[in-house]
Amino acid sequence: VQLVESGGGLVQAGGSLRLSCAASGFILRSNTIAWYRQAPGKQRELVAATTSVGRTNYADSVKGRFTISRDNAKNTVYLQMNSLKPEDTAVYYCGTNLGAWYWGQGTQVTVSS
Repeated sequence: VQLVESGGGLVQAGGSLRLSCAASGFILRSNTIAWYRQAPGKQRELVAATTSVGRTNYADSVKGRFTISRDNAKNTVYLQMNSLKPEDTAVYYCGTNLGAWYWGQGTQVTVSS
């Protein structure tokens, strides 16, 4: 099982980024994939998740600004982040629970004010 995140970077407040999570070693379409983030000194928190039947859920702090989507043919899950705020600064991880949690290496998102 391998998850590889990409797309992070430095952006000004109000800007946008799209994160990608490329998955391999398991059947993406059959599983829930989630994006989490961890800011310095804080616990890892759920940002958004997408289930195998297409349901999505979001943290209250990102509702209306972030959109999670999946392309099962490409084995990739995306996180479109709009109207970014400095408090969105964190390392973003994608993960999936296949009886045990698997995580990618993370991608840094930094939002300047």
